[in-house]
Amino acid sequence: MVMKLINLNLWGGRLDSQIDQFLAKEIPDILCLQEVIDRREVGTELFLSLKDVERILRAGNIWFSPVFNFQLGSEKVDFGNAILSKSKFIHSHTFFTHKKYRPNFNWKSKIANIRNLQHVTIKQKEGDKLHILNYHGYHVAEHKNGNDITLKHCQTIAEYISKLQGEVILSGDFNLVPQSQSIKVLNKILTNLPATFHLTTTRTVLTHKKDVCDYIFVSKGIKVKSFRASEEIVSDHKALILEF
Repeated sequence: MVMKLINLNLWGGRLDSQIDQFLAKEIPDILCLQEVIDRREVGTELFLSLKDVERILRAGNIWFSPVFNFQLGSEKVDFGNAILSKSKFIHSHTFFTHKKYRPNFNWKSKIANIRNLQHVTIKQKEGDKLHILNYHGYHVAEHKNGNDITLKHCQTIAEYISKLQGEVILSGDFNLVPQSQSIKVLNKILTNLPATFHLTTTRTVLTHKKDVCDYIFVSKGIKVKSFRASEEIVSDHKALILEF
């Protein structure tokens, strides 16, 4: 059975209509999102929220892991990472790699750098377990080469993965370039698809940045049918599309 997984830093859902059209066309089986906003209302003209994505995909299975909430008009909304899937989750878990969930976040303050790793498990038709992990990496303001903190986080993720039984797909915006020591830690245990397929950037024309910082990693048992970075403008990051 061929499945499609898309990874996307949603950029707060700024490009709502473009995202709507893109997801309606691609219809992934699994969608891993970073920088997604969750609010009660849908159809807002300001941005695409998690509930809007749910309406488009009709995925049925959602794991949302906020890192903070903030005031938006008259309501509180949450901001964080999300995994949506057509397949039922038999396990779901979130752990924070840096700091803890913060209520009442003030956008005027310095970058929060609150980070968590999502983990869901689905059972394939063959009965095998498939582990999906979604991550938004620690941001070093000056560069994307990483530092001791990002290295520690990637080592923690690698150790966590080493204890899992079954195939693994790890995706996310890691805020790290391919040559960083932190990414090399993950390369030792998983196949780095942007590196394997020689991607030169995962950014779009909506930013001056040109680096590769978004990734999908797979374990050896995952049979990759195709992998690409979409050229459709839905964020300041490109959507990564894996068929496996």
